[in-house]
Amino acid sequence: MTNVKSSNLGYPRIGEQREWKRELEKFWGGDITEEELLQNTKSVRLAGLRKQQERGIDLIPVGDFSLYDHVLDTSVMFGVIPKRFQEDCSRTPLETYFAIARGMENAVASEMTKWFNTNYHYIVPEFNESKPALKENRPLACYKEAKEELGIEGKPVILGPITFIKLGKGYEKEEFPRLVKELLPLYIQVLQELKAAGVTWVQLDEPIFSTKLSESELYQTKHVYETIAEEVPEIDIIIQTYFESISSYEEIVNLPAAAVGLDFVHGDSLELLRQYGFPNDKILAAGIIDGRNVWRQNLNDQLELLESVSQIVDKERLIVQPSCSLLHVPVTTTTEITLDPVIKDALSFADEKLDEIAILVNGLKNGKERITTKIEESINAIEKLNNSKYREQVHQSDSSKLNVDRDLPFKERIAIQKERLRLPLLPTTTIGSLPQTTEVRTQRLNWRRGDITDLEYEHYIKKEIEKWINIQEDIGLDVLVHGEFERTDMVEYFGEKLNGFLVTKSGWVQSYGSRCVKPPIIFGDVSFNKPMTVKESVYAQSLTEKKVKGMLTGPVTILNWSFVRDDISRFDVLDEIAAALRKEIEELERNGVKIIQVDEPALREGLPLKEEKWQEYLDRAVHAFRLATASVDNSTQIHTHMCYSNFQDIFEAISALDADVISIETSRSHGELISAFEENTYEKEIGLGVYDIHSPRVPSIDEIRSNINRALKTIPFNQFWINPDCGLKTRQEAETIAALKNMVEAAKETRESLLAVQTN
Repeated sequence: MTNVKSSNLGYPRIGEQREWKRELEKFWGGDITEEELLQNTKSVRLAGLRKQQERGIDLIPVGDFSLYDHVLDTSVMFGVIPKRFQEDCSRTPLETYFAIARGMENAVASEMTKWFNTNYHYIVPEFNESKPALKENRPLACYKEAKEELGIEGKPVILGPITFIKLGKGYEKEEFPRLVKELLPLYIQVLQELKAAGVTWVQLDEPIFSTKLSESELYQTKHVYETIAEEVPEIDIIIQTYFESISSYEEIVNLPAAAVGLDFVHGDSLELLRQYGFPNDKILAAGIIDGRNVWRQNLNDQLELLESVSQIVDKERLIVQPSCSLLHVPVTTTTEITLDPVIKDALSFADEKLDEIAILVNGLKNGKERITTKIEESINAIEKLNNSKYREQVHQSDSSKLNVDRDLPFKERIAIQKERLRLPLLPTTTIGSLPQTTEVRTQRLNWRRGDITDLEYEHYIKKEIEKWINIQEDIGLDVLVHGEFERTDMVEYFGEKLNGFLVTKSGWVQSYGSRCVKPPIIFGDVSFNKPMTVKESVYAQSLTEKKVKGMLTGPVTILNWSFVRDDISRFDVLDEIAAALRKEIEELERNGVKIIQVDEPALREGLPLKEEKWQEYLDRAVHAFRLATASVDNSTQIHTHMCYSNFQDIFEAISALDADVISIETSRSHGELISAFEENTYEKEIGLGVYDIHSPRVPSIDEIRSNINRALKTIPFNQFWINPDCGLKTRQEAETIAALKNMVEAAKETRESLLAVQTN
C-alpha cells in the first residue's frame, strides 16, 4: 500500500442554499448584529469542513472561507487598507472590511476585477496608501477553529506573496522588490505562529506562476521562498498553482518547498513533467479533477493519467486533488431532484468531485481492482449522455456561409443612425437591468411554483416595465431600457430559452461579494427555439416616443458564464450560440427595435493566461460576435457592454467587434481604464461608466461631472455616451433613481458647457 494523500484546494463558501448570502445581506440591511453574522456564517463554514472530513480528505483547507473575497481578506490581514478608509476610527474592523468592498458615502469602493480567467471578482489591493503590518493572523484563527470544533488538522490556505503583490496596484514595476521586502517578514510571522500552533502543511496559492514573470520577478520569487524555507523550515509548504501550466516551470518546481501543486486539467503540465522531470525531494500535488466544470470525469482516464504521472514521480510523493479551488462550481447535485437522470448522473459538483478524488486515491493505494465498480459507473454515465438524444451533432452544420460583415463601414452607417435616432449630444442611457426588488423576485417565484398563472405574471411584468419607462422619462434619460424584470440572470435567462441548455435548481456559484449566479449547463446542441426578448422590448417601446434598447447577452459571455459541454470544442459551441442569437437579433429588428445591445462583459475574462494562445481566442470571439450581429440593417445601432477588464490587452479586438457603441466600466477603477483609450485611437462611439453601481452610495453631480470631464479629455464629445458602469439589477429603487438623476444632471451641465464653448 502506498501513502498517497488526498487534498482539496478550497470549498464553496455559500452553503447548499446560499445561507451565507442571506446572512450577509441581513447584516448589510441592519437586520442582524455583527456577532450574529459571524456566528451564523461560522455554521456554514463548519458544515463545509465537516463534509470534507466525512469524505476522508487528508488535507482539508482552512482559511479559504471568506465573508466577501479572499484577496480582500489578505489585504486587511496585512493592513493594506486605502487611506480613505482609515480615517473613521468609530468603525469596527469588519465595517471597514465591507466599506473597502462596497464603498461609503464619502469614499469610493476599491477596484474590483476578474480573478484570472474566471467569473469570480476580487477586490484589488491598493499598495500606495498603506504601510503593511500584520493586523490579525486569520489563517491561525481558522486552523484553531477547525481543530477545536471538528478535530480537523487543517491545511491553512494563504494567497502567496508574489500573486498578492502582482494582483495589486498603486506601485511602479521597479517598486516590486520594496513591496516584497515589506510583506515577506509578515508572511514569515504568520507561518511561524502557525508552526507554533502545530500546523504541518500550509498551502500558498500562487496562480500568478501560470503567467509570464520577468527575470526580476523570478529573482524576487526565489528570494521569497528561500527566505521562508530558512526562517520556517518545520512547516511543509505547498506552492499551489492552477488555471494553467507553469510558465517558468524549471525555476518554480525547484523553489525550496515541500510540494508543488500543478494543474493537470488545463494546460500542458504532463508534457512539462515528461520533458523536465520533477525534483526528487518534493511532493507533487496533482490537480486531476476539473475544479471549473461540472461534468463527471472518466475515472479510468484519470487513473491512467495518475499512473503516467507516477512513472516520473513515485506514488509515495503524490497528492491527489482538484485542479483548483471548488469555489468555481456549485455545492452538490443532491438537490437537483428534477433533472433527467441521464444528465444528472453525468454531473459532478463540489461534493461529488471530492468523492471522485477519494475514489482515485483508493485506486492508487490499493489497486485498480478496488475501484472497478466506480470506474464503470463513471464511464456508463458519460456514455449514456454522449449517446443520448441531447447530442445530435448540430455543431457540424456550416455557419461559415453566414456573413460576418455589416453592409457599410462604421463611418457611413453611423451617419445614417444619427439621422434616424436624433439623439442629443452626450446621450444618456443605462446598461440594461433595473432594480429587481423583493416583490419582483417573489412574483417570479410564485409564477414558477404555479401560484399565479402565466397571464398574471405577464401582467405584473408589464406593470413593472410601464412603471420604469415612466421613471426613466421623468429622470430625462435619452435611450431607455425595459428593465429585464422577467430575467433572473443575464446568462441563466437565455439558458432557459435556448435549446441545448439546462438551468439547475440550486447550482449557485459566487461571482462577487454576496452576488451568486447560477451558470446554465450546456449539455447538448445549441439552437434557437423561439423569440426570447421581443415581447418585452416591443411592449416597452409602445409606451414611449424615446428609443428603447433591445437587450441580449452576447455569445462569448454566454459561453464563458456557462458550464460548457466537454465532448466538442468550446469554439464549436461558441458558433452555435452566435448563430442562435443572430436569429433573435433579426427578430428584434423585424419588430421595430432599432438599438440592440449585445453585452460581452466576459470577453476579456476568457482571454487565456498564456499570451501565445490569445490570438486564436480573440479571433474566434470577434467572429462569434460579428456572426451574431452582422445581419442587421445599417440604420440599426448595435451596442455592446464590457466591465472590469484590462482593455489594453484586447483593444484591437474591441474595435474589430464592429459594434457601433461600446460601454465600459471606468468608475470602479477610478478612471484608470481610460488610459487604454488615451493610448489608442478609437473611432466608434463609446460610453464610459461614470459611476459605480456595485456600491450603495449615491454619487454627487460634481463627482459624475468630474468623471465625464476626464474622459472628454481623451474621447471626442461627439462619440461620447453617458451611462452607469453596469446594470442596476442589484440596487435599491431610491438609490437608483437618485444616482440616475445626478447622472442626467451632470450630463446636462456638461452638454450646456460644450455648446456654450462651440457658440463662442
